[in-house]
Amino acid sequence: MNNSEIDQNIIDRIKKLEEKYEAMGQDMSSYLDGLLHADFLKYWDYINLDSLLGLQQPKTDFPDEMIFIIYHQITELYFKLTLWEMKQIHALKHPDADFFVARLKRINSYFEHLCLSFNMMTDGMEKEQFLKFRMSLLPSSGFQSGQYRMIEISATDMYNLVNKNIRDQYSEESSTEELYEAIYWKTGATELKSGKKTLTLEHFEDKYSTEFLHLASDVKTTNFYHAYKEHYSNNEGSDALKEELRRFDLLANVDWPLAHYRSAVRYLQKDPEDIAATGGTNWQKYLPPRFQGIIFFPELWTDQEKTEWGKHWVMKQLAGQH
Repeated sequence: MNNSEIDQNIIDRIKKLEEKYEAMGQDMSSYLDGLLHADFLKYWDYINLDSLLGLQQPKTDFPDEMIFIIYHQITELYFKLTLWEMKQIHALKHPDADFFVARLKRINSYFEHLCLSFNMMTDGMEKEQFLKFRMSLLPSSGFQSGQYRMIEISATDMYNLVNKNIRDQYSEESSTEELYEAIYWKTGATELKSGKKTLTLEHFEDKYSTEFLHLASDVKTTNFYHAYKEHYSNNEGSDALKEELRRFDLLANVDWPLAHYRSAVRYLQKDPEDIAATGGTNWQKYLPPRFQGIIFFPELWTDQEKTEWGKHWVMKQLAGQH
């Protein structure tokens, strides 16, 4: 077969490849030899399917523990996708509004899927099995999701993540280290009886605190709230951005904790006493949005909406149980 019989598009691509490798000081023919010897890519190899399906290692013989493990792994993969989108926005520092909105829609889609699928945890396991196998998981807890805390830090100023009951003791000018010590989720990881840090929290801080502080410093001027205030809050035509930011706020700070709260009520609430959550976390005072009072974008909500944060959605969720 001569050149005249070869599709011109193929010839053009070969020339472009040659230019590419020449620019890098590489011999294109060597790469073509490698391509000739390479095997065809297969789906299961591309996504590392065998490794993925081997990552579930239950600690007990209760069948429903597999559901528990897989759903938490799914959650972490969605969190990874969320952080992937957030990093793209941070990298641009002042992203085009359309780009910002498009990535926020992706993020909101991830959270919507998580919230809607949480019935796998709420209704998808036998209570008796869960209450038994959970005792083999101590002191680990879903509280220890480092990726979720990274999402929070990437979304808003650290001041907005301070425990609302002591927030007036700090200001937006307080140091990152001071604000981190007062961050809201540390309150939720205190022992019910002694009020001391749980082992769950101690392990969590040992693993992630340095990384969290570095991230908080890195995104201080690029987190979503700061970016919105600096570049978009007074712009005409930013309604779509505001809508997606508000949706993100509700999904992350109302719908998501409420999904956990409903699950905790089903599995852990026991009349007249509540069963302590895995790791000893104080879930009754930690999970309800009205107690957390965490709002990523306070400028986008009225005073009344902030005062009644989560109230409407709490009633809706509770009504859905009857």
